[in-house]
Amino acid sequence: MLSAGRAALAGLARAGEGAPGPGSGLGLAPGRACGARLLLPPGGAAQPDPQGWREAVAAAVGALQAGGLVAVPTDTVYGVACLAQDSGAVRSVYSLKGRNGGKPLAICLGDVDSLYRYCHVNVPDELLRDLLPGPVTLVLKRSEELNKDLNPFTSLVGVRIPNHPFIRELARACSGPLALTSANISCQASTLTVSEFQDLWPQLSLIIDGGPIGDVQSPECRLGSTVVDLSVSGKFTVIRPGCALTSTVEILRQKYGLIPESS
Repeated sequence: MLSAGRAALAGLARAGEGAPGPGSGLGLAPGRACGARLLLPPGGAAQPDPQGWREAVAAAVGALQAGGLVAVPTDTVYGVACLAQDSGAVRSVYSLKGRNGGKPLAICLGDVDSLYRYCHVNVPDELLRDLLPGPVTLVLKRSEELNKDLNPFTSLVGVRIPNHPFIRELARACSGPLALTSANISCQASTLTVSEFQDLWPQLSLIIDGGPIGDVQSPECRLGSTVVDLSVSGKFTVIRPGCALTSTVEILRQKYGLIPESS
């Protein structure tokens, strides 16, 4: 396990340029999985270790830019991220998950403002900001900006802006959207600690360990985000109930008057 030591972090960040950092002990090559685990400094970018936090973000960016897959904490469960515009990395996610190629990947962004570049939005901006950031995936019509190899079988895309400071900073630090999926083999339980997906480590370039997410004994904490299709004007469809169904539906129906449809 790696500490958040300066040399190791610098080495990880430089891995994106194909140069292992002195003292990192990693010898990372571009895109090569190594399962390096990095403890995330507590407290976010504000404190108590802003430099360590920024370097953790830089390490993850370096791994992603090298075409790697990075495990990250979110506001629901642990996820695996890659650059959505990198077709090779997207294929690696499907291989990692043992996933049917017909199952779409969501994109992850740092802020609501970025959403308009990658989606055609037909709901009020205030609605987006009422739900995001948060444990909700909004399905919208995709724009031409998105990689055509990402979910080529559908004109829609799910968008996540998790309410978690690390992944939001990571998304902001990347030039394009992240592709995000849960850190588990398809059809297996979602994971709340990095040890629960240890079998995947060898295929990951970096594991960001943010500690346990929620109550690891609670099945409700493994439900993942609530997925709602908003691509049809004036209507919504619940695709997956997830962990925030009641509050999400209340906002959509009572505040915005959207009509539910059967999925």
